[in-house]
Amino acid sequence: MTDRIAPRQKLVSDELLGEYRQIASSTIGHLTEKGYLRGIKPLFNEIRMLGNVVTVKVFPPDGSILREALLLSEPGDVLLIECVGAAECACWGELRTLAGLIKGLAGVVVAGAVTDVSALRRHGLPVFCQDRSAYTTRSIGLAGEVNQPISVAGVQVQPGDIAIGDDDGVFILDPQRAGELLPELLAKEALDQTRREAFLRRIEARQD
Repeated sequence: MTDRIAPRQKLVSDELLGEYRQIASSTIGHLTEKGYLRGIKPLFNEIRMLGNVVTVKVFPPDGSILREALLLSEPGDVLLIECVGAAECACWGELRTLAGLIKGLAGVVVAGAVTDVSALRRHGLPVFCQDRSAYTTRSIGLAGEVNQPISVAGVQVQPGDIAIGDDDGVFILDPQRAGELLPELLAKEALDQTRREAFLRRIEARQD
């Protein structure tokens, strides 16, 4: 296999990650478009994902490198997968989802297609993707990369970045940017909550 595999990177503290648990992707989108993964959609509703990024580059129809990515990942990680060419060839399905649940992944983002959609919804691991397909990768063992820079939906992603995803989409933030944005994001979440409660009180008053 002509692969390039680097060690897992974790560049963000657990404390900073914890602060982002209360941040919606749309809150980030109020402040910036940088890091937004255009065209990447949640596979099902009521979905929430936050974690340290492990990057993977797959060259369909060869999906062998995903085994190495799963072995290198740790609980709370997000696999961010760039599929190079053959966009209709699904590289992620039910068995890899089950392996991801055993590893404790926080989620999977595929710049490409997934398969076994009904099973993926049933198992509940957060999955975001561009498309779905019955044509899938297989184990050939020719090429692939783990924890190398990748490009997803026009965004340059590094191992150790943060992935934040929910029903509205996915943002990728590098560690420095995540720290810089946090105070403003927390302030906006607090302001939105105050306004939300005020609106709900007015609605309730009209219904009485």
